[in-house]
Amino acid sequence: MTSIEQSLGMNLSQHLAMTMQLQQAIEILQLSAQELCATIEKEYLENPVLEMEYSTGRRERYEQDGSVNVRALADYLDGGNKQPSYFTDDDEHQFDTAAPSHETLEEILLEQVNFTFNENESERAVATFLVGSLDSRGYLTLPTAEAARAMACSEAEILRILTVIQSFEPAGVGARDLAECLRLQAQRQGIYEGLVAAVIDRHLDAVAAHLLKEIAASEHVRPAEVQMAVDIVRRLNPKPGSAYGAADSAYITPDVIIRKGEKGYEVEVEEAGVPQLHISALYRQSDTFDKATQKYIAGRLRAAAWLINSIEQRRTTIRRVVEEIVRRQTAYFEKGPAFLEPMTMKDVADTIGVHESTVSRAVANKYAELPTGVIALRSLFTARSARTDTGEEVAAARAKSAIERFIKGEDPKKPLSDQKLCTLLKAEGIALSRRTVMKYREQLGYDSSVKRKRY
Repeated sequence: MTSIEQSLGMNLSQHLAMTMQLQQAIEILQLSAQELCATIEKEYLENPVLEMEYSTGRRERYEQDGSVNVRALADYLDGGNKQPSYFTDDDEHQFDTAAPSHETLEEILLEQVNFTFNENESERAVATFLVGSLDSRGYLTLPTAEAARAMACSEAEILRILTVIQSFEPAGVGARDLAECLRLQAQRQGIYEGLVAAVIDRHLDAVAAHLLKEIAASEHVRPAEVQMAVDIVRRLNPKPGSAYGAADSAYITPDVIIRKGEKGYEVEVEEAGVPQLHISALYRQSDTFDKATQKYIAGRLRAAAWLINSIEQRRTTIRRVVEEIVRRQTAYFEKGPAFLEPMTMKDVADTIGVHESTVSRAVANKYAELPTGVIALRSLFTARSARTDTGEEVAAARAKSAIERFIKGEDPKKPLSDQKLCTLLKAEGIALSRRTVMKYREQLGYDSSVKRKRY
């Protein structure tokens, strides 16, 4: 092979290496905090030179300019004696045990079955079968006649044992339809009487359609009385089993914390809970290994350094992006969602000197912790959907905020129609079609004016 061929081969190899490293940096940038944890733990298991620890603060393993001292690592790999700052001695690692899982609805009910039917094996078998036939809502969807055939007993026996199960906790479990579920709960609370019982037994479909006047006429009462009965029924749980048997709640881990300091709003990239990586000091004596092992270790060390560097680049990029968001959206942080300014990812990208796709990856699946709660970073970017009379663009978020303000301040006996909301918005300089108002209202979780009306 000629020297030119060797040079071309080396350049191609270096180009491929840089491409893989750039791809790794891009992938790590778009990871959420939870996904980053999983990636770090995976790399720790696959790369023997890496060590990992959980800490609440940032480790002093980076240079003052915020980047990994890759040059120090290169000197070390080339045989120099200077050890990179992120080499540390070995220590023992402690890991938290997994949190216990929540009991399922079936487990809770079987405990009650075993306690109630502890002296009768055949009854316990039937009760166990019925509990196993409940769906996730806690309803029995299997016909009782079919259950009787399956258990080789009479339907009367099935109904008797089902009645016992319906006395278990949670209230309403074992019902065969919505009306029975609500009836069981109302009976348990001592409110199954009068208009409440009538609503449950005869008018659930009318309630869903908000035909309160029709119910009132049918029951010969005033609409206001029906409204009170419906309010009581709506406090009952239509799905008593839904709170059980689900997987553990997925907690959102904020990637940044935005808080107000003495000199304005400050941005801190949250690292608590994210494992910290460093390179084991065991590999400082790699010259004692054979050539093949030394080559393997050198490759693993370089891979480790690039990974650590990519994680630090992620941190730096996220901070720059969020700092620019905060600068542009100061009114939002000071006064609330109604003051969210029109802002696109390109606006931020052009200001901080990166590509728009970099901003998109930096905010993807990431959350910010504010004094008022946790929000998705993407929610701070606005679609420019409406225009004021002067031609200035208005964020959709501002239009939604105005709609919500109008609805909260309306007379519940005369709720605002979508057309009336259009008129009110136009008076504030926000021109929207009725269809757009309806879409925003539904996105905010508000029913139509007919269903919002109170008597």
